[in-house]
Amino acid sequence: MSGRRSGQSSEGTSSRISDDRIIELMSKLQQLLPEIRNRRSNKASASKVLQETCNYIRNLHKEVDDLSDRLSQLLSTIDADSPEAAIIRSLIM
Repeated sequence: MSGRRSGQSSEGTSSRISDDRIIELMSKLQQLLPEIRNRRSNKASASKVLQETCNYIRNLHKEVDDLSDRLSQLLSTIDADSPEAAIIRSLIM
Protein backbone atom coordinates (compact mmCIF):
# COMPACT_ATOMS: atom_id res chain seq x y z
CA MET A 1 0.00 0.00 0.00
CA SER A 2 1.44 3.38 -0.91
CA GLY A 3 2.21 6.04 1.67
CA ARG A 4 -0.03 8.42 -0.22
CA ARG A 5 -3.09 6.24 0.26
CA SER A 6 -2.25 4.95 3.70
CA GLY A 7 -1.92 8.26 5.49
CA GLN A 8 1.50 7.48 6.99
CA SER A 9 3.09 10.20 9.09
CA SER A 10 6.63 11.45 8.54
CA GLU A 11 7.94 9.44 11.52
CA GLY A 12 6.98 6.23 9.80
CA THR A 13 4.29 5.31 12.31
CA SER A 14 1.30 3.95 10.55
CA SER A 15 -2.30 5.00 10.82
CA ARG A 16 -3.21 2.79 7.87
CA ILE A 17 -6.54 1.30 7.17
CA SER A 18 -6.15 -2.34 6.28
CA ASP A 19 -7.06 -3.56 2.83
CA ASP A 20 -9.81 -5.68 4.38
CA ARG A 21 -11.28 -2.61 6.07
CA ILE A 22 -11.17 -0.66 2.80
CA ILE A 23 -12.96 -3.51 1.02
CA GLU A 24 -15.55 -3.61 3.79
CA LEU A 25 -16.12 0.16 3.63
CA MET A 26 -16.35 0.12 -0.17
CA SER A 27 -18.90 -2.67 0.04
CA LYS A 28 -21.00 -0.68 2.52
CA LEU A 29 -20.75 2.40 0.35
CA GLN A 30 -21.72 0.38 -2.71
CA GLN A 31 -24.87 -0.82 -0.91
CA LEU A 32 -25.92 2.77 -0.26
CA LEU A 33 -25.74 3.83 -3.90
CA PRO A 34 -28.94 3.15 -5.84
CA GLU A 35 -27.14 3.28 -9.20
CA ILE A 36 -24.84 0.42 -8.24
CA ARG A 37 -27.14 -1.42 -5.82
CA ASN A 38 -29.77 -1.96 -8.53
CA ARG A 39 -27.36 -3.65 -10.93
CA ARG A 40 -27.37 -7.40 -11.34
CA SER A 41 -23.66 -7.65 -10.66
CA ASN A 42 -22.43 -6.57 -7.23
CA LYS A 43 -18.90 -6.12 -8.55
CA ALA A 44 -17.81 -2.56 -9.20
CA SER A 45 -14.35 -1.06 -9.11
CA ALA A 46 -13.43 1.25 -6.27
CA SER A 47 -13.08 4.14 -8.71
CA LYS A 48 -16.58 3.46 -10.07
CA VAL A 49 -18.03 3.35 -6.54
CA LEU A 50 -16.33 6.63 -5.65
CA GLN A 51 -17.42 8.25 -8.90
CA GLU A 52 -21.02 7.14 -8.33
CA THR A 53 -20.82 8.38 -4.74
CA CYS A 54 -19.79 11.83 -5.94
CA ASN A 55 -22.60 11.87 -8.51
CA TYR A 56 -25.12 10.74 -5.92
CA ILE A 57 -24.05 13.43 -3.45
CA ARG A 58 -24.24 16.09 -6.20
CA ASN A 59 -27.75 14.93 -7.06
CA LEU A 60 -28.77 15.02 -3.40
CA HIS A 61 -27.46 18.58 -3.14
CA LYS A 62 -29.50 19.55 -6.21
CA GLU A 63 -32.60 17.99 -4.71
CA VAL A 64 -32.07 19.85 -1.44
CA ASP A 65 -31.59 23.12 -3.33
CA ASP A 66 -34.72 22.50 -5.40
CA LEU A 67 -36.77 21.63 -2.33
CA SER A 68 -35.46 24.71 -0.54
CA ASP A 69 -36.48 26.89 -3.48
CA ARG A 70 -39.92 25.31 -3.60
CA LEU A 71 -40.34 25.74 0.14
CA SER A 72 -39.31 29.39 -0.07
CA GLN A 73 -41.83 29.96 -2.83
CA LEU A 74 -44.53 28.22 -0.83
CA LEU A 75 -43.77 30.21 2.29
CA SER A 76 -43.89 33.46 0.35
CA THR A 77 -47.41 32.70 -0.86
CA ILE A 78 -49.02 31.93 2.50
CA ASP A 79 -49.83 34.01 5.55
CA ALA A 80 -47.09 33.61 8.18
CA ASP A 81 -49.72 33.15 10.91
CA SER A 82 -51.76 30.55 9.03
CA PRO A 83 -52.07 26.91 10.12
CA GLU A 84 -50.25 25.90 6.92
CA ALA A 85 -47.26 28.06 7.86
CA ALA A 86 -47.22 26.51 11.32
CA ILE A 87 -47.17 23.02 9.79
CA ILE A 88 -44.30 23.95 7.48
CA ARG A 89 -42.34 25.48 10.35
CA SER A 90 -42.86 22.34 12.45
CA LEU A 91 -41.59 20.18 9.56
CA ILE A 92 -38.49 22.32 9.17
CA MET A 93 -37.57 22.17 12.86
